[in-house]
Amino acid sequence: MPVSLKPTHSYLLAITLALAACGGGGGGGSTPTQPTQPGNPADRGFSDPLAYSSSGNASLSVANEGAALTHHSLNLGGRVIDYTATAGHLIASHPQTSQPKAAFFYVAYTAKNQDVRTRPVTFFYNGGPGSASVWLHLGSYGPKRLQVGYPATSQPQPFPLVDNQESLLDTSDLVFVDAIGAGLSQAIAPHTNQTFWGVDADAEAFRDFVTRYLAVNQRTASPKFILGESYGGVRSSVLADLLEAAGTRMNGVILLSPILNYYSNCAVYSPGEANCTGFLPTYANTGAHFRLTNPAQTDYAAYAQQVRSYAASTYSPAVANWLGSRLPPSNNLVDQLVGLTGARANLWQANLSLHPNTYQFQLITGTVLGRYDARVTAPQGSALASEGDPSSTFITSSFASTIRSYLTSQLKYTAQTSYAISSNAIQSWNWQHDGQDLPDTLPDLAAALQQNPNLKIMVLHGYNDLATPFHQTELDLARLGNVPGLRIHNYEGGHMMYLDDASRVRTKADLAAFYASSLN
Repeated sequence: MPVSLKPTHSYLLAITLALAACGGGGGGGSTPTQPTQPGNPADRGFSDPLAYSSSGNASLSVANEGAALTHHSLNLGGRVIDYTATAGHLIASHPQTSQPKAAFFYVAYTAKNQDVRTRPVTFFYNGGPGSASVWLHLGSYGPKRLQVGYPATSQPQPFPLVDNQESLLDTSDLVFVDAIGAGLSQAIAPHTNQTFWGVDADAEAFRDFVTRYLAVNQRTASPKFILGESYGGVRSSVLADLLEAAGTRMNGVILLSPILNYYSNCAVYSPGEANCTGFLPTYANTGAHFRLTNPAQTDYAAYAQQVRSYAASTYSPAVANWLGSRLPPSNNLVDQLVGLTGARANLWQANLSLHPNTYQFQLITGTVLGRYDARVTAPQGSALASEGDPSSTFITSSFASTIRSYLTSQLKYTAQTSYAISSNAIQSWNWQHDGQDLPDTLPDLAAALQQNPNLKIMVLHGYNDLATPFHQTELDLARLGNVPGLRIHNYEGGHMMYLDDASRVRTKADLAAFYASSLN
């Protein structure tokens, strides 16, 4: 059984920082385009008079849909894209009663002079649960990004904010939306933030936001995509099913470093309680990165495939036997695992189903690996290792400070309260879903596909992610059977592989191809 559903558990803590999304439509007799003003339109700032809170018992007595509107341009490989940025709130309401649920804070980037009947819109959100969308917003495919320089940790902070040459704005309009209680999103009375801190209530509220955005912006005819990171995999699976059921036809679901089934990820359990086969290729590729494998490996994709095969034929059955008998593994098996992963023999002898926490803290003596990106390291006892994940600690302050200044200085949106990069939602989250104590959302994804057989799904993972390992997602998705529209891509890097400069270029190319295939 899972150790705990509270964030004191290592896994739930480890995923508190992740995701983002965007949507579209339009119609009419003449060719509809993004609304623009003639000539050189003036920016319209917005000073929000309301104060927002990330507390579970917080709610707004009144809410508004005010927003700032600013105009920008981005040069992508010689092509200049003029776009409008909208930063503000939309009110999500109950679809039957029209009772307001929550004021969602979002930032939308829409290219000008586009036919909205063919122009995609993508909704981005991080996970947690309880995270704002800042990581995707300023790290992945928006028009601006923070220049992080992973996996190094010597660069000065705050990181510079630069034009993003891998922005998806040349492919889709982009809507980054914050979960209720995070960023500047908040419940509307009589609801509180806590009302929506659960698998089902959260996804339903996101459905209502997407529906509202599409209606207000005349984007119901646009190709529609959602992109969720980490816990966003759970949210996206449930949300896709809910949107299809509500009559919102989706073109694509993009799952970035997702968790889909909490029962299959061994990090949710105490060491030695569950089968950690899904982590073995991540251990192997991380060991290869640190040149600890024997023999040394440089082709990560080929090595991942080699270890997948070994996991299926040898390791997984051995772990299943060990969990049942607790008999010591053979020396030959231990030697094989040492060579494949670089983890010392005594670690495998103590726990053949090696837990990711053990690997993270004991692979290299005196060194803590990043949980989100195991390539990022820090000496034990150092400030960078003090919070248990140097890959998270290293970037958090820059993202937090930059989003606050960026909203004010460039997007002309000012608020009475600071933007909250996360809430404590994970502390009291209602994990129940479909009659189970924890979410397994493969059935939701299957239901969305049943409603819309043309729905395309893309999965992006990092080889060095110790929170949501790529091979576990592969094993989970195998339960869907043959899905013609499913694409799975793995890259060097961690949970936020887009922070790796080379991988961001590759993910952008693969995403552009996915969008093209989803529009045919």
